[in-house]
Amino acid sequence: MGNMKIKAKAKGDVIGVKVLAKHDMLTYDQAKAKGKEANFITHITAKVGDKIVYDVSTSQFWSKNPQFKFKFKKDGFKDGDKIVITWTDLSGKTVTEDKKIKGL
Repeated sequence: MGNMKIKAKAKGDVIGVKVLAKHDMLTYDQAKAKGKEANFITHITAKVGDKIVYDVSTSQFWSKNPQFKFKFKKDGFKDGDKIVITWTDLSGKTVTEDKKIKGL
């Protein structure tokens, strides 16, 4: 398994996406107690083709290995299209993974 587990499925005219991001999500307080640098996911973007369908800034208040979900309109996407999710953390690390959307 990579750094994310992604499920994307079309139902009617809506595509639902569920993501599990593998990340320690060390808050400032946790990092200080462990003698480490704080590090957590700060930004997430999801695209289908060149269209951004989800874009969010996040904070240290998400739990370790955060799970999140979102929906967006099918809007002309077609069979074989993939959702591409990218997250960036406080250290500057960027992870990008994709998954074919089912049911298109």
